[in-house]
Amino acid sequence: MIPSIEREILIEAPVEVVWGAVTEPGQISSWFADAADIDVREGGKGTLTWTDRAAKDITEPATAEITVVAVEPPRLFSFRWAYPDGTEPREGNSVLVEFTLAPEGEGTRLRVTEAGVSGLDWSEEEKATYAQEHIHGWSKHLADLVAYASAKDQAAVR
Repeated sequence: MIPSIEREILIEAPVEVVWGAVTEPGQISSWFADAADIDVREGGKGTLTWTDRAAKDITEPATAEITVVAVEPPRLFSFRWAYPDGTEPREGNSVLVEFTLAPEGEGTRLRVTEAGVSGLDWSEEEKATYAQEHIHGWSKHLADLVAYASAKDQAAVR
């Protein structure tokens, strides 16, 4: 069984800055995907596309369709992805990605959880490969988010 992928980091930027970075398409493209088009509301649809920002070598753009599950500013943003084309995402056919934000001092504690890989109708090898790629990917992308949000906050102070 593939466990949830979980990462928790402290970002030296206020929760409002981090919230914008994880929910606004124009900012998402500064640390996560190369392009983002998201209707940021419960049930909203979107796409994330990776080219240069991909955590692994790719020869052509990779696009993920997403469906927003929860938007609770500035505390929780979640979406489902990795679901079969032509289906509505639900538990058992998709992966749930949750960003949970909490103020901590003058910064933000961010927890990212990616859950549901075990329930997918994939081989164990495909699940293990997905988990390894995403463990690596979140490490890279969250380091980029720390740098982006901290620099954005510092620029706002000047």
